Amino acid sequence: MFNIGDLIIYSAHGICKIDDICEKTVSGITRPYYVLHPIENNHQLTISTPINNDKVVMLELIHQEDADEILESFKNTGIKWIDKPNIRHDIYFDLVNTGDRKEIAKVVNTLMRKKIEVELEERKFYEQDRKLLDTTQNILFKELAISLNTTFEEISVKVIRLIKGIK
Repeated sequence: MFNIGDLIIYSAHGICKIDDICEKTVSGITRPYYVLHPIENNHQLTISTPINNDKVVMLELIHQEDADEILESFKNTGIKWIDKPNIRHDIYFDLVNTGDRKEIAKVVNTLMRKKIEVELEERKFYEQDRKLLDTTQNILFKELAISLNTTFEEISVKVIRLIKGIK
């Protein structure tokens, strides 16, 4: 169970802060709810979700040691590239939805490497891959930045350098 003030990863909303834990009655059923907001949203969006909601992924932020390990993983290639776009999207999307940051980092790594390769060849990066990369990279890099007490931009620069083999 999370506490008021905790930062968590909440489904596709990314990093959220828990503002309150309270009882709510919905459809005649009273149960405890988390009240949270995405940290980049400045309280413009408030989300209420049952504490035991098994339909969404809610994860605590990774610790510094795990964040360091994930960052270092960008030195290596990610996962196998799948040539068929729809199959690739389904498999990568399923890996992202596991919530396993190491697997998510492998997907981001693979997509970033392919994007760099495609752009060097002056071709267009597949739109479905771009969307998955943008969303997933955004959440992962922000989480790494918080865990490592740095910025999203610094994480982005470091990852690009690791992928390109630059010290």
